[in-house]
Amino acid sequence: MPYEDNVRRATRELEAARQQIQDEISSYPAPIAGCDAQFTHLIGLRSAIVEALQALKAPRFVATPRQLEPDAGVESR
Repeated sequence: MPYEDNVRRATRELEAARQQIQDEISSYPAPIAGCDAQFTHLIGLRSAIVEALQALKAPRFVATPRQLEPDAGVESR
């Protein structure tokens, strides 16, 4: 199975988890600000999932001997 398939599957699973947590947050009784550990935990989980999704979708720059910084052009020799 090509790695792209695994990335797509991971993205789908993370999206499903994000939706489940969002549904739980939406149906959660109104918390007392700063005092509800379970609600705060759900918000933290949602943030972690959103960050993971962003990481999967973000382009990555990989330095090579001829291009040490993004948009630096090609080193001439």
